[in-house]
Amino acid sequence: MSVSTESRFVQVFKSWLVSLPHDLKIAFEAMDDENLSRADRELAVGVILYILAPNDVSKDRNESVGNFADDALILRLALRKLAANKDEDAQAFRDRFPELFAAIEDEVKVATAVLGDLMVWLEAKVNAFNKLSFKGKKVAAYLDNEEARSDLYEDGLAFRTDYPIDDSTIGDKLKKASTVTDVIKRRRALEEIRATAS
Repeated sequence: MSVSTESRFVQVFKSWLVSLPHDLKIAFEAMDDENLSRADRELAVGVILYILAPNDVSKDRNESVGNFADDALILRLALRKLAANKDEDAQAFRDRFPELFAAIEDEVKVATAVLGDLMVWLEAKVNAFNKLSFKGKKVAAYLDNEEARSDLYEDGLAFRTDYPIDDSTIGDKLKKASTVTDVIKRRRALEEIRATAS
């Protein structure tokens, strides 16, 4: 990997990590947008559940950059998949967040250049979001049940309030691509072990 590729990757990831709470709000907006297709809205719910679920490899708050690395990337992959829908309503949704959607394709290409085959694994997770459950409820329940949706809003608000990363705290915590790649490799290895054990 060239120095310039690594530098761009670190820059992109820092911006993704800092904007994660804001980007999560965009996923909530997609969940609530009744003009979007049911599949797009379920995709939005799925990524919200993925981020809110307690699935971190490390619970150390000092490791927050690593803990949220895959969340930031998975959220971008889900939003990119939503952006790939070319119908009029999806376009109207993209037009509401031009700063995010204008850069998403190039930024994901930078991530792919560094992460390689890990991206295939991550994209497979995005494609399986409709099977996720959170607090005993499946994705569809959060679209069809008002109480479940209200609870999800509360959880999302708590996540955004407690989120430990911003411009001032990220500082020197992310200098190398390996800070991100190592965490994602560990996550994949852990999931493979769990899959073979069950």
